[in-house]
Amino acid sequence: MRAAVVKDFGPPDSVATTELPEPVAGPGEVLIDVEAAGVNFPDVLVVGGRYQFLPECPFVPGKEIAGTVRSVGEGVVRQRPGDRVAAQLEHGGYAEVVAVPEDRVVTVPDGVSLVAAAACGLNALTAYFALSRRANLRSGETVLVTGAGGGVGSVGIQLAKAWGATVVAVARDERRARMASGHGADHVVTAGPSLRDDVLAVTGGRGADVVLETVGGDVFTQALRATAWEGRLVVIGFASGELPIVKAGHLLVKNISVLGLQVSDYRDREPAAMRAAVEHLLRLQLDGSLTVPIERTYPLGDAARALADVEEGGLTGNVVLTCPAGRPDPPFSPTDHTDVHEEHTP
Repeated sequence: MRAAVVKDFGPPDSVATTELPEPVAGPGEVLIDVEAAGVNFPDVLVVGGRYQFLPECPFVPGKEIAGTVRSVGEGVVRQRPGDRVAAQLEHGGYAEVVAVPEDRVVTVPDGVSLVAAAACGLNALTAYFALSRRANLRSGETVLVTGAGGGVGSVGIQLAKAWGATVVAVARDERRARMASGHGADHVVTAGPSLRDDVLAVTGGRGADVVLETVGGDVFTQALRATAWEGRLVVIGFASGELPIVKAGHLLVKNISVLGLQVSDYRDREPAAMRAAVEHLLRLQLDGSLTVPIERTYPLGDAARALADVEEGGLTGNVVLTCPAGRPDPPFSPTDHTDVHEEHTP
């Protein structure tokens, strides 16, 4: 089989596609013919040796896949050959065939493409657990979403709206502002020195009950100051590259909670909760309540290019690898590198 392999940690162009022996399904495992694999910023960090959990080299990166079950190992009860499935991994997804523990696999409903299912992984799950588990969002609350043009932010807006919240989105340019509005944001403000004042203005001076914070740096500082009394700010990432410093006085004055989120912990510690979340997200895609934007698709052999695009930043949707040996869902083409998310709403 073909797979994208990291022989030594380094930049995206150090990833090379090569032939590897096909795995077999061991006890409790599901063997999947991969048809789509999501490409995320944590993959870039893993390839570069900068992630908190690193495999030994050589290895195959990739944390989310979708495809068709080829075979199952002894003891597998929920999956059978021919099932359309999605799975969450620590690494190994950029390959034509992957063996995955059954407790990390869910069935993809008919009506949701495998490309969309693969994209409904790390980013969507991050937004899901940030709102439901860490922030304990309640209907009627106000949610502030920073980095609203990114993969986590776009899903966060939609989930918050689906769960009865008012959403204030933070966008850095007009294109991302339009996208945030298209995803259902009630208000859009600009990232900058006036962020706190702008949020207070659109919330009647109260501020945001919940903050999904993906940017770090000054955006974090302004968002914390715009958090309401007894508000909850969930730290998701630092897209700006600047790790913020929390001034404890702000927390004390307004009884604010700052919460961390490492979403893959749920996959490893509470696999049933992770499966339930994936199944919920897929149902929301199926009924049209959730659109996971897909900006670019690449064939597996272009994994290095896909990782480089994600590292460069500026994308407003997910990136997905497709396996030409599989059956990419039409109208995706193995050579299609354009913005196609509007055509792939499930």
